[in-house]
Amino acid sequence: MKWIYKRVITAILTIYVASTLTFIIVHSMPGDPIDALTQAFIRQYYMTYEEARALAEAVAPYVPKGTLFEQYIDYISKFFRGDLGVSISYSTGVPVAKLLAYRIPWTVLVVATSLVISFGVGILLGMVMAYKHGSKLDSALSVFFSIIRSIPEYIVAIILLSILAFQLGLFPEGGAYSVEPGFTFEYIVDVLWHAALPIITWVFVHVGGWALGMRGSTVSVLGEDYITYAKARGLPSRRVVITYVGKNAILPLFTSFMLSIGFMFGGSIFIEYIFSYPGVGYMLYQAITQRDWFLMTGTFNIIVVAVVTGALIADILYSFLDPRIRRE
Repeated sequence: MKWIYKRVITAILTIYVASTLTFIIVHSMPGDPIDALTQAFIRQYYMTYEEARALAEAVAPYVPKGTLFEQYIDYISKFFRGDLGVSISYSTGVPVAKLLAYRIPWTVLVVATSLVISFGVGILLGMVMAYKHGSKLDSALSVFFSIIRSIPEYIVAIILLSILAFQLGLFPEGGAYSVEPGFTFEYIVDVLWHAALPIITWVFVHVGGWALGMRGSTVSVLGEDYITYAKARGLPSRRVVITYVGKNAILPLFTSFMLSIGFMFGGSIFIEYIFSYPGVGYMLYQAITQRDWFLMTGTFNIIVVAVVTGALIADILYSFLDPRIRRE
């Protein structure tokens, strides 16, 4: 069990270092919440600078006080107690944890669905490419997937939104739902309909990476002696593919799969902004534009925790799937 304790301690230290860097980066950004609110009030209500400044200070009483070091001690101690602070950009002082609790399920819906679909489809296509290694199909798919991997997510999102939503009207132009919320069939279908384009965007961009990764891993496994021995014993092709090839080829991709959960949370800012989808990424964009320190640090830290936790779970599960890891 020592190796598990070591990994847990490493994960905690990683979260601490990352949260510290987040604090430094956020507080190094130009401007502050009061300045951001002041400029917003000037644009919205055509106030003078003095009037807008006074109103901003009145509606944002949660701006951190004290020296930067005192703010850091208060921030890090609250973070490890589960207190992410209070949003500065909301006049009612809504806790960041409450805001995240509402936004996270929307992002999880899109991220989890797109990750499972892209991973599953990519694995199947990767194995097909490996078994057709050197064929025209393998070459064509390799080139195609290499090209789509290089296209930024936001470019794909803009193209799909323009064609499928604005021009053809097959999908909604944004938002998470357009009917009365409730646990009804109509509402569930409407939610899935609004989530479809973000999911399609992520699947299109990421399926190529999984396919190429599985192709390379499968080609490597097919060259192993135990595969040749299994075939020589006359084992059924299906058993060789599933038990020997598939199981061993997918192992190197397992850690990447777990890490992708956290990284897709971070990458959701572009997709959710383009589709006006009310997830964690869209809220992070609003926090950055409004210089909402607590909302920024809280969201960044949740993303860090998701990435580190995913890596920790992957390490532990991988060690059970491949006992050689524990011996090392």
